[in-house]
This record gives sequence, C-alpha cells and structure tokens, in this order.
Amino acid sequence: MALLLAALSTATRAADCRPEVLDDLRFTVCTVDPKVEALRLFRTDADGVVLGSFARVDAMLEGDGTQLGFAMNAGMYHADRAPVGLYIENGEQTRAAVPNAGPGNFGLLPNGIFCVFPGGARVIETLTYIEESPTCTHATQSGPMLVIDGELHPRFLVDSTSRYIRNGVGVDADGLVHFAISDSRVRFHEFGRLFRDVLKTPNALYFDGKISRLYAPGIDRHDAGFPMGPIIGTVVPRSR
Repeated sequence: MALLLAALSTATRAADCRPEVLDDLRFTVCTVDPKVEALRLFRTDADGVVLGSFARVDAMLEGDGTQLGFAMNAGMYHADRAPVGLYIENGEQTRAAVPNAGPGNFGLLPNGIFCVFPGGARVIETLTYIEESPTCTHATQSGPMLVIDGELHPRFLVDSTSRYIRNGVGVDADGLVHFAISDSRVRFHEFGRLFRDVLKTPNALYFDGKISRLYAPGIDRHDAGFPMGPIIGTVVPRSR
C-alpha cells in the first residue's frame, strides 16, 4: 500500500490512447509516462482470489478512492491464471524467471521481462534480466521479444500465415511506455515493426494474442472476453 500511495502522489493524468497506422494496418496505442503516472500489475485481490477482469480490478481500487486509468492484459498464464514466468507485484516475487526455451510463443527465445520501478520502466531480455538482477516494483515475463536492441526478433517471417489480434509493450529513448494492441489480425513481423519503426522503441515485448484486450475509458473502450491472468494498468484518483 505504501508503494501505491507513493506512486499516486505524482500521478497527475491517465494514459494517452490514440490510433496508429503501419502500412494499411491499424493499431491502438496507449502511452504512459511513468514519471507522472502510477503504473502497476494486478492479479489477485487481498484474499488471493484471481481478479481476471478490468471491472474487478476497478472495483477493488474503489475502496482506496482510486480507479483504473488504462489497463491491458500483461503476459501469458496457465489454466488457473497463474503467470507462466516471472511475476512481481508490489515488490513481492511470486514466480521466478524462466530462462529456457519451450513450446509456444512464450518459449520462442529470446523472450523478455517488463520491469516497472519508481519513475521508470524497461523491457529487458530474460537472460539479461537474470544477469543484471534489477530491482522491479512490478514485473511480468512474456515472449517472444518483438524488438531486441533495435532489431526484430530473428524468427519473425515477413510472409507468416500466423495472424492474431496482438498486444505488447515497448519503452522509447525518453522513457515513455507504449502499450499497443492491433485492431485487426497481424503477423509478428508487422507488430514488431510497429514498435521499431513507428513507436521507436529499441526493445519491445509481446504480451499475448488470442486474449488481447484493452481498457481505455478515455476512448470509450472496454474489451470483454475470457478471464485474464496478469493485468497491467495505471491507477488514478477516482472521479467524483
């Protein structure tokens, strides 16, 4: 709670959400400035019950006089909605980083970790994270990396037949965090190019595909669907 109150003391606005276009593909991008916005992860309530939806996160925050300013699903999870890889919430790690290759998109190395710390955030390749062991107030692991030091993931194919609604995150050179979701089905290669060429993020991380969803009340968007695992969002004072 102390961490949340400290973050809220500087939270002055909600995420800026807007359309972006790459070639003829449309995306919605929400940009967060972690210097002035309280960005955090959510998975369970105080009783350990999985939240699973934007509405339940918002209802939980009501007791503190706050609300979600923006939110997005934030990484892959098991059937019980427990995170597949590293997960840190409010400074408490509940699952360790998974460094090895494996099935599915999560195991398509290199994968990475989105790390939030006071006043900033980073997308870090998993082995680099393990080597550096940075202190993260909130962190979630997912995969694959979309952009790695300015280059697209080496396994992405220009002519891939795999197309999904996809969402992910990248951090630009000014420290702004860009969360993006495609408005139609896209390839990994196209989604990675959005972060590299349009949003100019040297490192970017894929969150998910089949269940990608966005909560952005500023643009009247509240995607519904199956219950989610980790959720990331900004916390702002509740409107009266």
